Amino acid sequence: MSLITRTAAKLIKSNVPGVAVLAPVTTTEAEILSPQALTFVATLQRIFNPTRKTLLQKRVLRQQALDRGVLPDFLPETAYIRNDPTWRAAPPAPGLRDRRVEITGPVDRKMVINALNSGAKTFMADFEDSNSPTWDSIISGQVNMRDAVRETIEFTNPNGKKYALRKDGKIATLLVRPRGWHMVEKHVLVDGEPCSASIFDFGLYFFHNAKELIKRGKGPYFYLPKMESHLEARLWNDIFNVAQDMLNIPRGTIRGTVLIETLLAAYEMDEIIYELRDHSSGLNCGRWDYIFSFIKKLRNHPQFVLPQRSQVTMTVPFMDAYVRLLIQTCHKRGVHAMGGMAAQIPIKNNPEANNAAMTKVRNDKLREVTAGHDGTWVAHPDLVKIAYEIFDEHMPQPNQIHVRRDDVKVTATDLIDINFKGTITEESIRENIQIGLAYMEAWLRGVGCVPIFNLMEDLATYEISRSQLYQWVRHNVRTDKGKVITGDYVAQILEEETDKIRKQLGDKYANSKYEAAKKAFATNCTGQRYDDFLPDLLYDDIVTVSSQAKL
Repeated sequence: MSLITRTAAKLIKSNVPGVAVLAPVTTTEAEILSPQALTFVATLQRIFNPTRKTLLQKRVLRQQALDRGVLPDFLPETAYIRNDPTWRAAPPAPGLRDRRVEITGPVDRKMVINALNSGAKTFMADFEDSNSPTWDSIISGQVNMRDAVRETIEFTNPNGKKYALRKDGKIATLLVRPRGWHMVEKHVLVDGEPCSASIFDFGLYFFHNAKELIKRGKGPYFYLPKMESHLEARLWNDIFNVAQDMLNIPRGTIRGTVLIETLLAAYEMDEIIYELRDHSSGLNCGRWDYIFSFIKKLRNHPQFVLPQRSQVTMTVPFMDAYVRLLIQTCHKRGVHAMGGMAAQIPIKNNPEANNAAMTKVRNDKLREVTAGHDGTWVAHPDLVKIAYEIFDEHMPQPNQIHVRRDDVKVTATDLIDINFKGTITEESIRENIQIGLAYMEAWLRGVGCVPIFNLMEDLATYEISRSQLYQWVRHNVRTDKGKVITGDYVAQILEEETDKIRKQLGDKYANSKYEAAKKAFATNCTGQRYDDFLPDLLYDDIVTVSSQAKL
């Protein structure tokens, strides 16, 4: 939405007792924030937010135990779930049987159209890692979802180019990823408290679109991010059941694919599927967030220091164990085991570099399909064809859930095995700082997905850069040249890299967000403190709560 349009928008009165919308909305957006929709969201918030907060406190206590040296392990109290070979999750839902190529991206209007038209089997519309959660992006994203579901979505860019959905019926099946349990939506208060971002994103989408999706032959499907335990999956399942009951929709209509992108969730994969078994459509290897989580959870232990990001590949021991266990677990329970996303993107005007990047993509997708994955992610429409070529050759059937991987034996220590060689160079320190600065600056401008160094960086990949710098400083790790990585050393490089950007931008620098990005970045990458997630650090900077709004 343009600045002019947003400025012209007005505050709305929710007309729902105890609910306040603290930001301007347009007439179209007011349809999304109808009294009926806000009542639906508020009901879910009142029922389930206390449980959400209790589970977040459990995360804090678990981190304290990790810091004391209590390393992750499979839960003894749920061994009966893991050891019972008889139970299965729900069979694949309509539109989700063949998921060999999935495309992901933020919820802006043009992206949604291009993704649905890309030829991929499914499209994950992302309110989370590739989306900066400004009020504009969140609420306009809900409008875009409504129009996409009804296949009426259109867009005209400033140059007059028009975008619309293809007419041949080959539109990707839509899945939506709401924000994680740790986030809140500060522009909407329920009983004076910010609404859970997860409940807000899920509730609005489900309320407006569930019945329309069912009428069109596909249900409301979701990707569920950032969970750290099966109890958090149970919370989602409870929300699904109540939401379906409230709209008189049969239980089991919703399907959710869980991203296994935290270290602790990897030890509870069976249990997570079990909790969601009537609504489960499998698990996904959220590789970049998983690396971030590995560093974050074990950041205070010097024996778990990781080398530079480029050397933490899917073939290193702890990542390979995680993949093998995920595939085995999913197929044992009859659900999809989805692969992750290669970060490479097409490189224009450099055929040699582009060929090298596309070769990496092909190798990555070949590794996934031969390991037993049922599908994979791409972030750019041009990569859809490449992914199809690999999966069509090695997986001619819709999925390979029949590949049981009974040979896999993964122990608790296998999942934290970092017995591989790696280095840390000054160049990798600078690269992490460059990525961090560029991503944070874009995020503060409302952009959550940014091409940097010919890779598509989103929140997850940024978090690796931030966390690695903290970890290296925390343990005074040495570079390959013997230089001790201290807070002062990183601060010096941060200043040098910022100065390069200042000189490159000239007068434009003053209007950028780089100074704010540098200030915030310095608090984490120089070891002063460690925030669990970027929104913990910067969300208040993009909140646009109006002082005029009242309950």
